[in-house]
Amino acid sequence: MEILIDTQVLIWFQINHPNLGKTAVRLITDPNNTIYVSDISLYEIAIKQTIGKLADFNVDIRDIVTVGKEDGFNFIPLNHDAIASYVNIPLHDGHRDPFDRLIIATAKMSGLTLLYASTVIPLTESILRTE
Repeated sequence: MEILIDTQVLIWFQINHPNLGKTAVRLITDPNNTIYVSDISLYEIAIKQTIGKLADFNVDIRDIVTVGKEDGFNFIPLNHDAIASYVNIPLHDGHRDPFDRLIIATAKMSGLTLLYASTVIPLTESILRTE
């Protein structure tokens, strides 16, 4: 399976956080699966670190990439097609996070299964919660 992990899943995996469920860990570590991270996650982490929203995760972006590559993750650069498909992701009440929406657009555009931690992203085909 080809899986795109969202920002929170990336953070939890890198710090071995207990909120990341066993099924998610199994999917990420299964050698038969290919794991992807969107560069938008790195951008989101950098912004949140800058404004103090990730006080418990003060890891340099370059180190996140290094560890991610050591874990076998593939990084997807932000591209025009993902940005263009962003407008096709419906807005849902209570959830308009532009980072999540761009990650969803990237997954759909790339034909990847999305593994995410948010409780407000609606479950649809090819989207898995971390529980």
